[in-house]
Amino acid sequence: MSHLFFVRHGESEWNSTGQWTGWTDVSLSQKGVEEAKATGARLTEHEIHSAHTSLLKRTHETLAGIEETYGKKIPARSSRELNERHYGVYTGKNKWQIKEEIGDEAFTAIRRGWDVPIPDGETLKAVHDRAVPYYKREILPELAAGKNVLVVGHGNTIRALMKHIENIHENDVAGVEVATGEIVMYKMEPHGMVRVKAE
Repeated sequence: MSHLFFVRHGESEWNSTGQWTGWTDVSLSQKGVEEAKATGARLTEHEIHSAHTSLLKRTHETLAGIEETYGKKIPARSSRELNERHYGVYTGKNKWQIKEEIGDEAFTAIRRGWDVPIPDGETLKAVHDRAVPYYKREILPELAAGKNVLVVGHGNTIRALMKHIENIHENDVAGVEVATGEIVMYKMEPHGMVRVKAE
């Protein structure tokens, strides 16, 4: 039985200040480094055969922190298709200031909605439309071959992939939340991927 592990990267420098990061290539905060190490310690009960990250260094730094406490290197590859959502005109701006400017309803729609556009940016649907083909092409065959796979990704990339795997309705995806350093685990069964409690 193969397992799939989604891990959101540890807290980044911009997460700590409430800034929308998107494709900006910022590093982990010290808290984020510690979150990554704690995640690696939680994964030691499992044999992980491969890892996938985005091109952004906060996922690479998280994987390095995981490996430090996991105890060994994990063969990994990186892809732009797993990058975070591009936040367009909101990149670098403080989320909570924007919330005050546009109100709760509009803020929630932009931040968590399925197909709500941002000028010069991406919707969650757009992230889904690039991440899911990568999952089908690169990750699913590894799982089908009996391998345990780790994906170190971003909040929106993981949310998009969870929507696909669990067939979550567009109207319900706003309620899907993944914390920094959190593990979301699935096991492959004959009828498909089943979410299980992370240990």
